[in-house]
Amino acid sequence: METIVQKSITKPEAAANSPHTDIPAVAASGASQRYVQLLLLVLAAGGIYPLLYLRQVYQTTMLDVLHIDNAQLGYLYSMLGIVFFLSYLPSGWLADRVAPRLLICFSLIGTGALGLWYSTAPAFNALLVIFCCWGLTTGLTFWASVLKRVRMIASPTEQGRFFGLLDGGRGLVEALLATAALALFAAATGSGRGEAAGLRHVIYMYSFTCIALGAVMTLFKDPASAKDEAGKQAADADASLWRDLRTLASIPQLWLMAAVVFCGYQIFWATYSFSAYLQQGDLHMSVVAAGMVTTAKLWMRPIGGIGGGFLGDRFSNLRVLIWAMFLAVAGLVGLILLPAMHNVALLGAVVLFIGLMTYAIRGLYWTLLDYCAVPMRITGLAIGLVSLVGYSSDIFLPLVNGYFTEHYAGLLGYQFYFAYVAAIGALGGIAALVLKRMSHSHTV
Repeated sequence: METIVQKSITKPEAAANSPHTDIPAVAASGASQRYVQLLLLVLAAGGIYPLLYLRQVYQTTMLDVLHIDNAQLGYLYSMLGIVFFLSYLPSGWLADRVAPRLLICFSLIGTGALGLWYSTAPAFNALLVIFCCWGLTTGLTFWASVLKRVRMIASPTEQGRFFGLLDGGRGLVEALLATAALALFAAATGSGRGEAAGLRHVIYMYSFTCIALGAVMTLFKDPASAKDEAGKQAADADASLWRDLRTLASIPQLWLMAAVVFCGYQIFWATYSFSAYLQQGDLHMSVVAAGMVTTAKLWMRPIGGIGGGFLGDRFSNLRVLIWAMFLAVAGLVGLILLPAMHNVALLGAVVLFIGLMTYAIRGLYWTLLDYCAVPMRITGLAIGLVSLVGYSSDIFLPLVNGYFTEHYAGLLGYQFYFAYVAAIGALGGIAALVLKRMSHSHTV
């Protein structure tokens, strides 16, 4: 471990900010143990979120089965975003104080149980309650605890690959689940039972998967070392929440990181609309055909996340992130212009390319904590603060999407929406360039 730390000091990124000055958990864990821990986190993260975001494959079917329109769907996801927004800081506070295993188990089982209610296609008011509770089980008790645990188990020279493996690995889990779900959906619709039955089977599969993963997680104990526990107790006894927030607010790099996450996450949000987009206008893809393209896009996640993470460790996490953001923006511009060529195959290739770049972005933007000199003691709080800003688009972006698609029929509404996201993505690339310039100035 000493060799690893010494090597990291010679790396310009690590030397600039030295964020791992209090990271004893890495030294306490062997490589195999740390990768087993990472595998459990990947399974949890990969199993919990697909149920919330079925719209990226089944949006048109959801509207029919739930008897809602695009605007109401936007309200549901806006409600989810509001709860996420209110949960991020408390989530970070919890992650610094409560055993991650307990939080993750509760999150998985609670999310799955809500999914079983969701499968009954309840009234709109009940849907609002379900999405609100999902915001708590996947935001308040889950998000920061998983990210903090990954940062703790990764050594300074492994941050890119560990976060890349988290996002890429969960993407692999999601892609496997999505492929199985699409097969269930196609079997149900092909046998004449209708899309409602197909969607219900999909929801059952995801719900029981979450519950099963939560049950399995209860069998494992948290591998925290005695130093981890001592540090946690010291944080509980001595730390002031407001003092810690002031410490974080005084780090300009952390605000630039929040801006990068804010913009990069909106690029990811655009991918939720690809299935519905492919079913518009002259394209006229069927639900199953569009679902196949968007499910193939999910297979880009392990490639983009893991590949981006390893490239980041090899060259520079920030440099690879910058390239990925600007390439994703270029892909969105292509998605706007290509329908005029009536080339469905090329359009599908662009969807896969955007997915590849988007997942590289997601696999890398949490590595930017290494540029911010955040003490490990308040890493959970830092994650909560960045999430508060970075994921605030969960509140308004569904409404933006709903407005464009309701007021501009067919392809045009989605093209306006993608143009907005491309502009925001370009701003995120600029913020990342500023952060790179600041980091370079620290090393000079």
